[in-house]
Amino acid sequence: LSLGSFERVDDAHLTKLKSLVDRFNPVRISDHASWSASGNAHINDLLPLPYTQETLDCLCRNIDIVQKRLGRKILIENPSTYLSFDVSTMEEPEFLAHAADVTGCGLLLDVNNIIVQAHNHNFDPYDYIAKIPKNIVGELHLAGHIEQEFNGGSLLVDTHSEPVPDKVWDLFKATINQFGPVPTLIEWDRDIPPLETLLDEAMKAEAIIQNSAKKENTHNAAA
Repeated sequence: LSLGSFERVDDAHLTKLKSLVDRFNPVRISDHASWSASGNAHINDLLPLPYTQETLDCLCRNIDIVQKRLGRKILIENPSTYLSFDVSTMEEPEFLAHAADVTGCGLLLDVNNIIVQAHNHNFDPYDYIAKIPKNIVGELHLAGHIEQEFNGGSLLVDTHSEPVPDKVWDLFKATINQFGPVPTLIEWDRDIPPLETLLDEAMKAEAIIQNSAKKENTHNAAA
């Protein structure tokens, strides 16, 4: 949908999306807080946004258009990024929280993307999730990434081609402890392994969710 574009959401595309949604009635609908179109140019990538009030206004306008046409709220997803903008006036968690507050949309929190960004932009991923309001998170994503040499250092690239790494699992545990048993999806789109490997990854996520729920129930019972 290119929700972050200066232009309004393409009406023809949105009409086709509504037809699809009406036909299948999905549990959740989501798209990235990014942009990928400008005029006649359509880029096959999710490009980052400067986190400014002007950008926030454009994003919120497009979210409102989509939600009004679909007749339901959507989730916006934090992207993986490899550059940031000097003109940004707010951090990403604040930007996404404002968008949710203004439009009533929810947030799809991609835990792997947070780890990727934390490495690439040098911030604390645990501080990131601490700044996200609990009531706006409707789904979580997990995935793998690769590390490449870049400019004398290294860059993490969100590839969806590897097992979920330990750093992502650790942040996922903290995320589940903060937000509760949120529906979770593991993304693996390239170099897909045997089914047993995928099921093992899913079982790891399920075990973390169940363990967090048991701790919460024990705490509530003790209180």
